Amino acid sequence: MPSPRKKQLQPRKRPAQARSAETVAVILAAAAHILERDGYSQYSTNTIAKRAGVSIGSLYQYFPGKDAITIALIQQEGTRVVRAIEEASLIGNWQDALIAMIDVAARHQIARPALARILDLEESRLQPENSKVEILAILEAVLKRRLSNATHLCHRTLAVDVVAITRGVTDMAAEQDDVSLDDLRHRLDCAVFGYLARACPTCAVFPAET
Repeated sequence: MPSPRKKQLQPRKRPAQARSAETVAVILAAAAHILERDGYSQYSTNTIAKRAGVSIGSLYQYFPGKDAITIALIQQEGTRVVRAIEEASLIGNWQDALIAMIDVAARHQIARPALARILDLEESRLQPENSKVEILAILEAVLKRRLSNATHLCHRTLAVDVVAITRGVTDMAAEQDDVSLDDLRHRLDCAVFGYLARACPTCAVFPAET
């Protein structure tokens, strides 16, 4: 049985009809707008409901509080990223696939940097079930194409480190107002492929340049 705290972070009900789904989508869009424009200090169920144009009662039909809305936002963004990364991973050449996956991360960060930064912080605080496990599995499969003889531990360790490097670089980029997409992609490519080229003796098969 879920704990009381767990229940507070879960939606009250899932939208089963198109109209309900639209209401939830409007609520999430309003929440994202407030976080992005006004920051967390102005973020409340009342301001979200007002921005969404729904009654507070309607909002509470779906979400028990603002943390549940934040988790829904995190999961919504995570689903979009996972789908894009999965599509990129299907590219035949492992290196091109990895470059395309890095491009997904860069585009996600640059699209709405203020929102991405806040959701990253809230993800650390709320610790919802996130998309990291799926991303690690996809990345590990791509790395196995090049490191077919490495151990499972090596594949997984490399994937974990690449995700950490990517997140660290994109988080720092979010704190800068003048980072372009090309600049961020270049920094990510250098960081990821530079690491892979020097990570361990087994990883020496990775090229230092891209």
